[in-house]
Amino acid sequence: MGSDLGTISQPPSPPSSAIDATYKAREVEGIVDLAFYRRVGFGLAQFFARLNFTPTAVTLIGGIFGVVAGHLYFYQALAINLIGMLFHVIANVFDNADGQLARLTNQQSRTGRILDPVVDHAIWLSIYVHLGLRLQLGGFSAAWIIALAAGLSHGLQAGAADYCRNAYLYFGKGGSKLDSVSRVQQEYRQYSWRTNAWSKLLLRLYLNAVHEQELILPGVKRLRQITESNFADAIPDWFQLRYRTLVLPTFKWWSLLMTNSRMLILFVLFLIHQPVWYFWFELTAGNLLLVYLIFRQEKISRSLVQTFTTQKDSA
Repeated sequence: MGSDLGTISQPPSPPSSAIDATYKAREVEGIVDLAFYRRVGFGLAQFFARLNFTPTAVTLIGGIFGVVAGHLYFYQALAINLIGMLFHVIANVFDNADGQLARLTNQQSRTGRILDPVVDHAIWLSIYVHLGLRLQLGGFSAAWIIALAAGLSHGLQAGAADYCRNAYLYFGKGGSKLDSVSRVQQEYRQYSWRTNAWSKLLLRLYLNAVHEQELILPGVKRLRQITESNFADAIPDWFQLRYRTLVLPTFKWWSLLMTNSRMLILFVLFLIHQPVWYFWFELTAGNLLLVYLIFRQEKISRSLVQTFTTQKDSA
């Protein structure tokens, strides 16, 4: 079995507080995450650490809550929908706690990094399927066409947002390497369906996701190739600072394509008994925002490539 899916042993740098050590990067955390999910998740991570739970187990428990939440969105009764929303919040708490537990106990792994978005997609698949069923039984004839189109839009939006956050951690914070199709393909070939079916399946799903991300944001891919070929093992401080300065302002917009914003919209639409509007939000406002952010990120990437070329020529 290949070693890349094993635990990554990286001693953490001295944190300003215990909870700060469990953040990926404080500046890319949303307001709701910092004020609620990260705080509750940290307490839960400490609890699970005492019980010797693995981050993977926490991820899967959260996934169960999320899938059940999707089922509860099927019903017309507002009270049941609100219970579903509560389950969805619990799923998000677990989604925060698994990563915090991994960083708290130094159990960060490739498996966890790959499994987390897979479980998240399973949760939203449950939500889209059950909302589609609800609309179909309510007499909306085009329910499945709209649900499918909105679901595909959701996947593109969430994938691009995740890619940009990981790119920020790599280029702007000097974090672990940014995955590429070629690297994941090489890793994928090391596994056998006969002996490592679970790891190979996860990598297959992850390979599809990375391929999609590189197609959506080719400028980030190009920037990764340039930095890897010229900076070897470490991104220089001047480049990190330049990247943070240009990219950080975009995260207030990327956050609108993440889970917290979607849950707020769903909550409001359940209250006014119009969940079908959620699909239209994905297809209109969500996709328009995605196009704008792709254009902006690609412009930033070109600017950074030019900055690097200028620095190299003047050296």
